[in-house]
Amino acid sequence: MNPDELARHFSHVRRATLALAAPLSEGDCQVQSMPDTSPVKWHLAHTTWFFETFVLEPAEPHFQPHRPAFRTLFNSYYQAVGEQHARPQRGLVTRPGLDEIRAYRAAVDERVLRLLQTGMAPEVMDLLLLGVQHEQQHQELILTDLLHLLSCNPVLPAYTPRPAAAALAPIALSFLAQEGGLVETGHAGPGFAFDNESPRHRQWLEPFALANRLVTNAEWLAFMADGGYAQPRWWLSAGWDWVRAQRVCSPLHWRTVDGHWQTFSLHGLAPLDPLAPVVHVSLYEADAFAAWMAAQTGQPLRLPTEAEWEHAAAPGARQAIVQGRFVDEGMLQPQAAPGGPGLQQLFGDVWEWTRSSYSPYPGFRPWAGAVGEYNGKFMANQYVLRGGSVATPRSHMRASYRNFFPADARWQFMGLRLARDGG
Repeated sequence: MNPDELARHFSHVRRATLALAAPLSEGDCQVQSMPDTSPVKWHLAHTTWFFETFVLEPAEPHFQPHRPAFRTLFNSYYQAVGEQHARPQRGLVTRPGLDEIRAYRAAVDERVLRLLQTGMAPEVMDLLLLGVQHEQQHQELILTDLLHLLSCNPVLPAYTPRPAAAALAPIALSFLAQEGGLVETGHAGPGFAFDNESPRHRQWLEPFALANRLVTNAEWLAFMADGGYAQPRWWLSAGWDWVRAQRVCSPLHWRTVDGHWQTFSLHGLAPLDPLAPVVHVSLYEADAFAAWMAAQTGQPLRLPTEAEWEHAAAPGARQAIVQGRFVDEGMLQPQAAPGGPGLQQLFGDVWEWTRSSYSPYPGFRPWAGAVGEYNGKFMANQYVLRGGSVATPRSHMRASYRNFFPADARWQFMGLRLARDGG
């Protein structure tokens, strides 16, 4: 990107973040519903802190922080930068208020754009582009954190009205064979990628097949009706311990109303759509479902590996065309597969759990400096998800993108696609 293109991209993403917060009150933006989430106000400030810390501070002549206290208050986990305010206590920070945070954003935006106009070193432009991608990640977190917050309210308020959705016919579950062999995975070609997507490398895949669509609510209801949450034989040991300790008996945000299942989304409470993909399930639940489904069908079903998913999404060095339901469309709840040949719903709708631990690729090197803490230090006790969701900006997604969460996480838009050994 040249400076003018980067300035337009930066401004567009910054405006999009403010637009997500526009329907919310000061109270909506203040509250933190659990330690894993953050207040909307904190997201607005932290993304601004990122640009101030990693773009303005090293590049701006005679740099002065907007407010010195913000250096600690809105630092997330960058030890090389300094101290951080405790994550579980972010919701207790009532001051600065929302108006002051908006003013902070406007001031930093003005300084970044001025610096772009006067001249910015290539390495600083790279950090600016990283900051834009970082902000798009936080746009998704704003929505998922807000969904969890609103779900804690007994009134079950909607963030935004539900758009009209087309009626779609059910699609039978089938499997599309993939040859496997010696394949290449990882980021290739021009364009931005996080450090954990590189280097591109070779690995061997045995022949496998991927399901033509995501697992649906109807299929999950059958798992539940067969006692799926009550039979330890389907579960990993740690997963069974989690089910019993947390008393889990359905996906997150499911609830019964007058004996019928309903689901809560950013569009409010609505009857469960049996054809829509199941969402808000943990890796433990996804793995248990795959084991149960294998027993029902007599097929060697399982979750795919991340290399299998990427090879199917973008075979060879070709970069896949990213098509699917993303936040750009305004429908903030996954919808049924649209139908047609080939693999459906690879991108958008829900992040797809894989069976792959989040670990470095062969030859991985984190970025230099404090931003090297961005991804590498989390490569333990996490699993990879692929494909993006209805809360992901379309321009943020690519086939090599690696999302990662602990096995018990399910507050993100997390679902699954089945894989099968053999062709």
